Amino acid sequence: MPVEIDPFHAIAISRLAHRMAAEGASVIHMEFGQPSTGAPAGALAVAHRILDSDGMGYWESPDLKARIAGLYRERHGVAVDPEQIILTCGASPALVLALSCMFAPGARVALARPGYVAYRNTLKALHITPVEIACGATERFQLSAAALAALDPAPDGVIVASPANPTGTIIPDDEVRAIVAVCRARGIRVLSDEIYHGLSYVGPARSMLEDMPDALVINSFSKYFSMAGWRLGWLVVPPALVAAARARMGNLFLTPPSLSQHAGLAAFDCRDELEGHVATYRRNRDLLLERLPALSLTRIAPPDGAFYIYADIGHLTDDSLAFCTRLLEATGVATAPGIDFDPVDGHRFMRFSFAVSTAQVEDALARMAPWFAQQNRR
Repeated sequence: MPVEIDPFHAIAISRLAHRMAAEGASVIHMEFGQPSTGAPAGALAVAHRILDSDGMGYWESPDLKARIAGLYRERHGVAVDPEQIILTCGASPALVLALSCMFAPGARVALARPGYVAYRNTLKALHITPVEIACGATERFQLSAAALAALDPAPDGVIVASPANPTGTIIPDDEVRAIVAVCRARGIRVLSDEIYHGLSYVGPARSMLEDMPDALVINSFSKYFSMAGWRLGWLVVPPALVAAARARMGNLFLTPPSLSQHAGLAAFDCRDELEGHVATYRRNRDLLLERLPALSLTRIAPPDGAFYIYADIGHLTDDSLAFCTRLLEATGVATAPGIDFDPVDGHRFMRFSFAVSTAQVEDALARMAPWFAQQNRR
């Protein structure tokens, strides 16, 4: 029998937001984790040239794989053979490839709760059992070595995300090393989602490859490179799994779009523009941290990186989906309900994505202030 997986509720919020916009409403999209900026100018210029000169087809760019390998050498001091890099149609297929290469149906894989909705649901779809570890404010909403060591029996694997979605929390370097030590001692395979690397406000995030070369690592052009719609990502696999990962990629997804690969390679040369986006996110983060307490949102996960604010709204509601829906209908500000990320406690949380312009953040705060004041008076 096929397994049932939960819907992605933020998609329903976004659908309503787009319908409202089509009917003439002014909407601010803070519901999805995608930059409001497009691909960098240099990438777009290359894409225009390729469209005019290349018929394109199924293709895997060796130059792009080499440039990605160089990223690990330059940023993390890690040697990665370009052949270990599997180019994918975004991070989501990379997740499917990684899980299907590492685990058989019936395996048990640990992950933090709250965590990205697709981890739990993709595991279920592949008949792998999610072992969710409750990670609250005391744990900074992140996995720890102690939590993994306490699981009995040990899981077959673990998904680590740092910076994390929906919280933006980063695991400190010493804790990453401690997690690796526990996983090695207990035979736990590690999948590290590093899609938000490059988006950090407290210093660089550590790659799992620095401490565990046989870990599998997911990344993408969707976040730092501001190319979500281009559907381009990658998976780093250890040499022993290259053949299995390539077989799955070829059969399930063929190759990423050729145009996206040309543009992605060019995006590496657009650092100044991309770092400008990070500066905007930093301003937006600081603005929200300064102003959200006036809306009575005082219990907030530490947004060390990524572009999210995960806020406790338990004093206002026990139904985050209904709360976010009412907020959108009343103010035009679209947000994500916490139940996407935490099926147990997410009814009292909401997530703001601040990957928009600073002017939009200012506008959203102005719209929300009277609405939250009304909720607080109830």
